[in-house]
Amino acid sequence: MKILKQLGSIGIALLTISSVYACNTNERRKPIELIAHANNPLEPKKDNTVQIALLLDTSNSMDGLIKQAKSQLWDIVNEFSLAKCGNDTRPNLQIAIYQYGNDNLSASEGYIQQVLGFSSDLDEISEKLFSLTTNGGEEYCGKVLQTSLQQLPWNQNPDLLRMIFIAGNEPFDQGRYNYRNATTNANEKGVTVNTIFCGNYELGINTDWKKGASLTGGEYMAIDHNKKVVHINTPYDDIIIKLNSKLNTTYISYGTLGREKYQAQKVQDENALEMEEAIAVKRAVSKSSRLYNNKKWDLVDAYADEEFEISTVEKDQLPNELKNKNEKEIKDYIKSKKAERIQIQKEIQEYNSKRLAYIAEHQNTDKSGELENAMIKAIKKQAESKNYSWE
Repeated sequence: MKILKQLGSIGIALLTISSVYACNTNERRKPIELIAHANNPLEPKKDNTVQIALLLDTSNSMDGLIKQAKSQLWDIVNEFSLAKCGNDTRPNLQIAIYQYGNDNLSASEGYIQQVLGFSSDLDEISEKLFSLTTNGGEEYCGKVLQTSLQQLPWNQNPDLLRMIFIAGNEPFDQGRYNYRNATTNANEKGVTVNTIFCGNYELGINTDWKKGASLTGGEYMAIDHNKKVVHINTPYDDIIIKLNSKLNTTYISYGTLGREKYQAQKVQDENALEMEEAIAVKRAVSKSSRLYNNKKWDLVDAYADEEFEISTVEKDQLPNELKNKNEKEIKDYIKSKKAERIQIQKEIQEYNSKRLAYIAEHQNTDKSGELENAMIKAIKKQAESKNYSWE
């Protein structure tokens, strides 16, 4: 009986560990290794990164889809910023973008282009989305699926979330490359394919869009890509936009990249504001989240990285206000900007909570049929199997 109890205890330990395993381990551990760690808390997973590839049809009829992608990126980011793993650690997010079905693209490549490889740079993701235009063309879903699976550096860990969202409105089986071969490849890589048909739900089923998703256990969704997205203005919008301007002053760019990226930050603020004030507000909220990190060009974010040494930055790579300061003075300046940033981000989050409450009270429109709503539902559903949850 004692032996049975011991075996039972080991089994429970293994089950408990495996339930938080997907979010917390760097690689698969053998059962004996798991038993050895049964009485110790698991180390947080440093490279816990969710990978999402967006494959967007940019043929003539897809202007509405691209507009939704540009305007709703920040909704998706803001929702994902709340994700957490079983032990409360927070996953990182990488997004890749492909366009297909555009006559401006190479015919020899199947009218397909990698617009952006996996990136966690939110300004870069926004920039690439805003660069998309529609024209043409011939839409080959199987080909773009296979291309993204081959070209992108998908994570090898089977316990990390890897997803493709492909959106379009032509039959899923168009082109010489069989989409079934692509979904077989996706299964081998542990990538879930989710399909978004831009049009009638039944028509999408009849043209294999649902089949394309089901072969990898993904979600099939249909959206009205021409639906006008209604944003509710709130009394807090102007306040958040002004706080965003203050937030930008806390960035300390360094090096050639810093000058370019500091300007890019402003450009993407302007792109969002030009579309609609509410989109600029959502972008500001994203910039106040943990997912907006610019350590490659901003000294405040870089200084928070344990591996970064301020002494490695040459004087001529520093902004003018720091070039004549010694190391201690530079560090003090960075710390002061960090404290200022934390306070501004906190204020943005507080006003956003009031904003969301106001929207919930005044929301009369149905959000079904929108790209953002479809994607978030699929992400949450598939993330549950990897032990993610949302606040």
